Amino acid sequence: MRIVCKGRSILTPLGTTVQENFDAVCRGDSALRRYEGMFGVKEPFVASLMDRKEWTREGHTFFDSLVIETARRAVEDAGIDPASPRTAFVLSTIKGNIELIGKQDVTLAASARTLTGAFGNPNPALVVSNACISGLAALLQGHRILCGGGFDHVVVVGCEVQSRFIVTGFQSLKALSEAPCKPFDVHRDGLNLGEAAAAVVLGFGEDGWELVDGAVRNDANHISGPSRTGEGSYKALRYVLRHISAGELAFVNVHGTSTLYNDEMESIAIDRAGLIGVPVNALKGVFGHTMGAAGILESILSMEAVDAGLVLPTRGFSELGVSRPVLVSAETRKTDKKAFIKLLSGFGGVNGALLFGKGGAGC
Repeated sequence: MRIVCKGRSILTPLGTTVQENFDAVCRGDSALRRYEGMFGVKEPFVASLMDRKEWTREGHTFFDSLVIETARRAVEDAGIDPASPRTAFVLSTIKGNIELIGKQDVTLAASARTLTGAFGNPNPALVVSNACISGLAALLQGHRILCGGGFDHVVVVGCEVQSRFIVTGFQSLKALSEAPCKPFDVHRDGLNLGEAAAAVVLGFGEDGWELVDGAVRNDANHISGPSRTGEGSYKALRYVLRHISAGELAFVNVHGTSTLYNDEMESIAIDRAGLIGVPVNALKGVFGHTMGAAGILESILSMEAVDAGLVLPTRGFSELGVSRPVLVSAETRKTDKKAFIKLLSGFGGVNGALLFGKGGAGC
């Protein structure tokens, strides 16, 4: 039996369903807005932020409310019993409820207990907090849980909400742009942060999108700077390429944060892996960097794109600004391929790649 995606959900400022978000991307919409004084931050910044009043539920924090709601929608989409002892939960986030530090228990374990408690699930949820590859690593962990036996389904939820702590932290690194980001563009000058929640229910089946395989590789280059040779991303790509050739891929959906060093590193890794002729796209110009949600959010939208026979555009890109001639998709293009790779990298030299396929592609 293959491990496939049986249910999906997305909550972002652009939409409350997978279809609404996909349609928004296809229209060329963006959730990025300029904020001044938000979170008490002195310097202006551009971000994609949710409506806290709309989504905060009584008895729960804003973060926990989003986690529970997006998990509920994915579970309903999959039609599974979330209270079953044969169902496991994996929570992906980097900071969780950190904005409430000093006021209540903000540990990620507390949020994990809140998640499983909301569904009456008897199993302890696994937390994955591995910098910007958290969502990707959580999906891979869900795959491994199912391969290990003992469970029929794994609900993988990724969520991130922004705060003064996070925004000022990135500002101190001079990593934020005061304008909408431009992935891989010659004029890129930094990233934008984003808020989102996304969930996937993994289970066994023969139909639908298969999570074929994945890899996490840590090149330990620097606490915040990516490898200049793309070593970790290259090795993660080479691992999943055991299953498929470059010519069978619809695209590589990259991290594409719009920082000078990340985009350059990814271009080198893609070139080294023999994928220079494969279309590349990034979604940060639409949703911003959603951190712990990014790997799940961007994987779901990539599935939707391939189902529609499309390679989504990279919003903000116009002129190539990296050293390798990667085939960045500036506009929507058509594809008849049935597989794609999701690529992410993060602080501490962590890197990861997932291979998704449909109809036997990549198997």
